[in-house]
Amino acid sequence: MAKIAEASDSAEASVEEFLQATAQLLRRLRAEASGDNLTWSQSAVLSQLEKLGPATTADLARTESVKPQSMSATLSALEEQGLVQRRQHPSDGRQILFALTRAGIALRKARTLLKRTWLSSALAQLTQSELRTLLAAAEPMKKLADS
Repeated sequence: MAKIAEASDSAEASVEEFLQATAQLLRRLRAEASGDNLTWSQSAVLSQLEKLGPATTADLARTESVKPQSMSATLSALEEQGLVQRRQHPSDGRQILFALTRAGIALRKARTLLKRTWLSSALAQLTQSELRTLLAAAEPMKKLADS
């Protein structure tokens, strides 16, 4: 029974350590790309529009698991900043699509470049063994993210 309790405690400690490490890395990446005063939600919507292309409020709300009203507020803020624009749906005139503007595209590229630059520099500080271990973890981490 003691071995089961030890294994459970060890698993909990591992989970906690993994959560802390991933949260710390995400905070650092966000900090490296900050300076534009975007909220996490606004940044996520810009990212989705970059990946998906033009999308409706409902589509974006589903993708981000938020209510359409919340997504409308996020999109309004992005529109006020000139980062997204409204377009008529090509086949359904009742629907409105949101798309990135040139400024939105430029901001996404700048944020991505800042994050990549920092991460490349940080990875260069690791030993070869640490780098191999970290890169080997990429596939299982993707699998976890998709589960």
